[in-house]
Amino acid sequence: MSQEILIIGESGSGKSTSLESLDASSTFLVNVAKKPMPFRGWKKNYSPLTKENPKGNYIATDNAQTIVATLKHVDENMPHVKTVIVDDFTYVMANEFMRRANEKGFEKFTEIGLHAWEIANAGKNMRDDVTFIMIGHAEASTDLSGNRKLKFKTIGKLVDDKVNMEGMFTIVLFTDVEKDPNGGIKHQFITQSDGTTTGKTPRGMFDELKIPNDINQVIQAINKYYE
Repeated sequence: MSQEILIIGESGSGKSTSLESLDASSTFLVNVAKKPMPFRGWKKNYSPLTKENPKGNYIATDNAQTIVATLKHVDENMPHVKTVIVDDFTYVMANEFMRRANEKGFEKFTEIGLHAWEIANAGKNMRDDVTFIMIGHAEASTDLSGNRKLKFKTIGKLVDDKVNMEGMFTIVLFTDVEKDPNGGIKHQFITQSDGTTTGKTPRGMFDELKIPNDINQVIQAINKYYE
């Protein structure tokens, strides 16, 4: 069973940028949105996985079945890979919904929810030495007490009723952007819920509510916590 991390945030809040410090030689990236990664040198460090390039560490696809098959391939055939990322998972659901927009009835929502669950479950069932990271967008919701809270974005209540994505992860980090005293921008992760998000981490894993948005530092802290 892998170590799973769910990262949630708004566009431009540092979700993908947090991956910059990872060692590409032991990382595999599933690029769902099929857009350039927001850090220097990513094309040089991530090459497509193909029959001609079986050591590739990158694939661009939003197809759920292809993603599941890729995760299983990495798990079984690429023992050097220690970190696997699916970015941006929200578009797996959104793009499938748009492709099926003309279908009538509610069955498609059940199938979209199932496909989301299959990806998260495939990531969960990877090797013990793998950290599986899923990245998605945030959306506002209302909790049972009527309070506004940010959560993982799906395509609506008909999917939310089928799968609770945060419930499948032990570690849920929210991105946060603040101005520092010098007028610069500080990108951070929120490690616990302050009542306005669904963020969570095991008690004592992080001393601070907000930490730098460096996923490599996060993985090191997780490994130290479980040693």
